[in-house]
Amino acid sequence: MNVVEEKIDALNAVLRVKIAPEDYADKVENTLKDYRKQANMPGFRPGKTPISLIKKKYGKAVLAEELNKAVSQSLHDFITSNNINILGNPLPKEDEEVKGDFDNPTEFEFVYEIGITPEFDLKLSKKNKFEHLTVKVDKDMLDKEVENLARRYGKLVSEEAVGERDMVMGEFTEVKGEIKNNSTISMEYVEDKATQKKFIGAKVGDVINIDPKKVSKGEQDMASMLGITEEEAAGLKSKFDFKITEIKRMIPADVNQELFDKLFGEGNVKSEKELRERIEADLKNMFANDSDRILNQKMVDELVDKTKVDLPEEFLKRWILASAKEEITSDQIEADFDNYKKSLKWQLIQNKIIKDNDIKVDPQEAVDYTKSLLVNQYAQYGMPAPDDEQLDGQAKNVLSNQEEANRIYDNLYNNKIMAHLKEAVTLTEKALPYEKFIEQAYSN
Repeated sequence: MNVVEEKIDALNAVLRVKIAPEDYADKVENTLKDYRKQANMPGFRPGKTPISLIKKKYGKAVLAEELNKAVSQSLHDFITSNNINILGNPLPKEDEEVKGDFDNPTEFEFVYEIGITPEFDLKLSKKNKFEHLTVKVDKDMLDKEVENLARRYGKLVSEEAVGERDMVMGEFTEVKGEIKNNSTISMEYVEDKATQKKFIGAKVGDVINIDPKKVSKGEQDMASMLGITEEEAAGLKSKFDFKITEIKRMIPADVNQELFDKLFGEGNVKSEKELRERIEADLKNMFANDSDRILNQKMVDELVDKTKVDLPEEFLKRWILASAKEEITSDQIEADFDNYKKSLKWQLIQNKIIKDNDIKVDPQEAVDYTKSLLVNQYAQYGMPAPDDEQLDGQAKNVLSNQEEANRIYDNLYNNKIMAHLKEAVTLTEKALPYEKFIEQAYSN
């Protein structure tokens, strides 16, 4: 076997693979002999079919299979031994046919195109400046959190008249129809002022004529409230009478030691000041992932946008078309190619950062990371994590699944890449009010 590389440019090359009879003849012959042993053809005893008939029936298919194996191995060996970094996989050259005669096989020549991974410079220094956005946890936010916790551990009491934040139980009855359903209206979520006015001060037994759209949040919520399907709710235009059967008011728990112990365990928080400090720390920790996600996306976008990376675009389009698992058209590839290029550029930048900085993830890191994921899963279900030995076994079992292992290693490499980027650039902390931060977090 002989492979010759023909450079087209820095990003594209052609590989000519020449296969001689000594590269495939014996393998073809041995395969046909195996076929003969298993053949069961009319007029011949099993295993006694003449080899000439076996060759006539299976010869070309076996030859094609052995040639394909030989070509694949030749390409792999040549690319590996010459340290050629390729994108995708080699593709048969479209405008050149295979040279060789399958009826009288001797020498064959196969021609493949390859796309070569580009060389590029990654400019990264303290001159690269990014804002690291955080949430400004102010007094108003802490007041709301304390209030919410007190309400969560409060108690419901019956009331005579509806207030602005009460829960009103009653029966919906369609004015000109057959729909009837018992449900609850939470006054604090009713935004329509005219509807609020109808309810405030109303008492048990009162009947209020309302539009259910005004006391629900979307069709799904309205369907649940009226006991109908979402499809029925979508076309509903009826008015309803709502007869009040019960009024409940949440009386918040006192902000005292009893509440502190319920929230954080006995004696762990001893004053409202400590409670607020604990809430503030928890809120900042809760938003930390979003802060990092915003920062990471900004860094990725800037690096992809400002790093010049030339790509063998025509080759890549052919490769995407050839390797797609689902049916796809050239027009679809063209329409989404810019997104594909951005994704590929980021992969190449990641690989360069990993290589240039000798970033590695060892197996024990993967085990420890997986154990932490498992501990979090147990905590979510309110269960204690098993002992370390059992947890270690569970983590290794997760990593035995190749798909899960790839995902975990990708996460660890990404974490290390982002940690490296944070050290390499200049970060400026900027605290935003909660609403502004959420806008930033979910607009990216």
